[in-house]
Amino acid sequence: MPLVGSVGCPRRGPPLKLARRTQHPPPPPPLTRRAVSAASLLLTAVPFLASSPQLPVASASETDAEAVGGGGSAAVLELERYTDQDQGFTLLKPASWPKVEKAGATALFQQEGKGSNNIGVVVNPVRLSSLTDFGTPQFVADRLLQAEKKKESTKSAEVISTGERSGHDGLTVYEIEYSLDSTRGGMKRIFTAAFVASRKLYLLNVAHSDTEEKPLDKQTRLVLEEVLHSFDTV
Repeated sequence: MPLVGSVGCPRRGPPLKLARRTQHPPPPPPLTRRAVSAASLLLTAVPFLASSPQLPVASASETDAEAVGGGGSAAVLELERYTDQDQGFTLLKPASWPKVEKAGATALFQQEGKGSNNIGVVVNPVRLSSLTDFGTPQFVADRLLQAEKKKESTKSAEVISTGERSGHDGLTVYEIEYSLDSTRGGMKRIFTAAFVASRKLYLLNVAHSDTEEKPLDKQTRLVLEEVLHSFDTV
């Protein structure tokens, strides 16, 4: 399943009602300048039990190499393993993308010189024991796009694909890809992965520009797919 994405810092959209619950606790105060659009949108639909999680403190290296073509020339993008033992997740991320601090993000990695190309993770406690309590991947994707389209900055948004896979110990992981044209950042490809484990919602978003002048190339796409599929619990 081809999956890739791009995201900048759009405004927070209206809440999504993904879970059919009779009561919802009040949401926490809004997070400042969130860098991960899909994560922000989905989190507004989750019944919070606590404030934003702490920043990750652990990382380890496990390097993989991929060839990435850009502008007709090939570059080598190495992927290294990042693991947050405290929050309980792991993923591959480009070794050349440094980790930056951002309010509301549990972990955020940005391409140097182009912060709109980034990988972000948000972790928050929930009252759900399984991601399937939200609904199907398509149900979640539809609500996500509805919220995107209601934002003033959004010119167009379209779901490209949805799916699910099995993670560690049979964990259900949803994956969604969509395109977004916004007055804040232009054309983007956004993909997200989400799962619930130990009463926590884990959201990964990978962002990459995808313009008519410089469309996302196949090799870069393959690398970003590898990042997406690597997101799992530890």
